[in-house]
Amino acid sequence: MKKNVFGALAIVAVLASCNNASPKMDEKPQAAGTESSTGMKIAYVEVDSLMTQYDFAKDYSLTLQKKSNNARNTLTQKGNQLQAAVNNFQQKLNNNGFTSREQAASVQAAIERQQRDLQELQARLESELANETQKFNEALRDSLNNFLTSYNKDKKYDLILSKAGDNILFADRKYDITKDIINGLNKRYKPVAKKEEKKKDEK
Repeated sequence: MKKNVFGALAIVAVLASCNNASPKMDEKPQAAGTESSTGMKIAYVEVDSLMTQYDFAKDYSLTLQKKSNNARNTLTQKGNQLQAAVNNFQQKLNNNGFTSREQAASVQAAIERQQRDLQELQARLESELANETQKFNEALRDSLNNFLTSYNKDKKYDLILSKAGDNILFADRKYDITKDIINGLNKRYKPVAKKEEKKKDEK
């Protein structure tokens, strides 16, 4: 049996460090985009900064990390139990500890069922985490798109780019509206915990 019974659970890049400080709400952005030499009004947003400073992304990252850790711990525990059963079976087999072939076959069949159960559990937990990750990606995209639609009614940019990794090799800082976007998103974001507290206060 493989030592790593859990394998690598896929976690999106939003599980990057959540320790970066969020920008203050009254903090003005360093830049607010500008017109290019072509006459188009363009701007860009640093995706890495968005992932580590947008409160919604940070909160969801912690949720995904917690679920991933819980799943990994569960599978590790189940895997250790299976390994112990396999070792015990092998030891008894080597020492003629079974009274009959039927008894040995029965124990072996039970171990095989235990292994299948573990594989099914692993597949289910991985699927649940993948679905949760997909749900987060969709929620993040909807949140950003809705905000930019409202944001751009006043700003009227012709083009807003996402700057992540090396997909844009160089961009002048005067086109950077990242802080402006993060400030706006965080101002609109209402954590679930705070929503529930508000409902309790209203009762």
